Amino acid sequence: MSEFLDFLQHKCAYVAIGEFKPGKFAEARHLYEKAVSTYRDGFQGAYLLQEPGTDKGIAVVFWDNIADMEANRNQVHDAILQEMSDLFLYPPTTNFYEVCSEIDSPAKSVGV
Repeated sequence: MSEFLDFLQHKCAYVAIGEFKPGKFAEARHLYEKAVSTYRDGFQGAYLLQEPGTDKGIAVVFWDNIADMEANRNQVHDAILQEMSDLFLYPPTTNFYEVCSEIDSPAKSVGV
């Protein structure tokens, strides 16, 4: 029965939407990648999206659950995020979402 209950558990996504000071997106991207590289247990992947021609972006980080995300916080991670916070034009909007549907590309499932 526990395998069935594990199957019913959904991943969660941490989403941050914001805008960086003019010309700071590349620096923020570097810091984002540095922060993500510190993640371990429960980490399922991450995306950083940039609106073309702007310094606006969306960060999406997938976790097994929120507890795993909190467990991955440490002094190095927090220092990186503090450095990144100085690059924002204004504080980003953040939220958690439950992953309700996950669809792989057909090529990925075939192994191509």
